[in-house]
Amino acid sequence: QVQLVESGGGLVQAGGSLRLSCAASGRTIANDDMGWFRQAPGKEREFVAAINRSGGVIDYVDSVNGRFTISRDVAKNTMYLQMNNLKPEDTGVYYCAAGASTGWYRRAISQAYDNWGQGTQVTVSS
Repeated sequence: QVQLVESGGGLVQAGGSLRLSCAASGRTIANDDMGWFRQAPGKEREFVAAINRSGGVIDYVDSVNGRFTISRDVAKNTMYLQMNNLKPEDTGVYYCAAGASTGWYRRAISQAYDNWGQGTQVTVSS
């Protein structure tokens, strides 16, 4: 098992930026495919971005492509999500997820990940 703790959420005006962190313990993130998901009030959890276990392959949902950047620092065992030009529709609870046997083709499916953080709130005001 790997334990995940998100941080970096907050309240920001539209057009602003935030950087989320996901600190992992219990296992090196180099063994896992990892992803960011978000859930807005009254909506289902949706895929935001993923990075594969080698760190060489990345994917984003279309709505954040060009604005968000996923990255990781294996030495710090931490994954990041840099969010720029934030929009009100980006509001939600952001979760990081990790899976040692996810399968990259399942990267956008929440059930493919077996470890989750507690979430961090991101609120973007208009």
